[in-house]
Amino acid sequence: MKKSASILLILAGLAPAGAGLHAQGKMGCVSINEVIVAMPETKKADTTLAEYQEALQQQFDTYKAEYTQQTSLLGSADTVKFTKPQLDLKRKSLAEILAKIQGFEQEAGTMLEQKKTALFQPIQKKAEDAIQQVSRDNGYAYVFEKEGLHVYPPSDDILPLVKKRLGLR
Repeated sequence: MKKSASILLILAGLAPAGAGLHAQGKMGCVSINEVIVAMPETKKADTTLAEYQEALQQQFDTYKAEYTQQTSLLGSADTVKFTKPQLDLKRKSLAEILAKIQGFEQEAGTMLEQKKTALFQPIQKKAEDAIQQVSRDNGYAYVFEKEGLHVYPPSDDILPLVKKRLGLR
């Protein structure tokens, strides 16, 4: 009996402490993707990235055209006017162009990814900083990524507050 009374006293003492902890743990959610898409910097970065990709594609097309031209030349009847060393040199040149095309294809993918990172990293940081500031200003102890939640109360979505903080509509 004495043991039961002690347990009840301990539980009664913990109940208010648990309620206090729950009150301090205000939670919200936000979609950082929605924040980033709404930012005007994103449209500019998308345009810059598309222009960069187009420039890389033009360079790739130039290499392909050069390869096609060399292939046509070596496959035509005009090869009879070339000496064997000249033909060997042209074949070697064709192989070099092919290697250049293959290398450029891989390099262009890497270059495009680096450009994308350089353009979007500051935008991502700005969005994350705004989320942090809104969380602090509004007393949110936890803010979850909305895409990872199946159920959440709409009132806990801090997206409108973050957009306001960034001066977006």
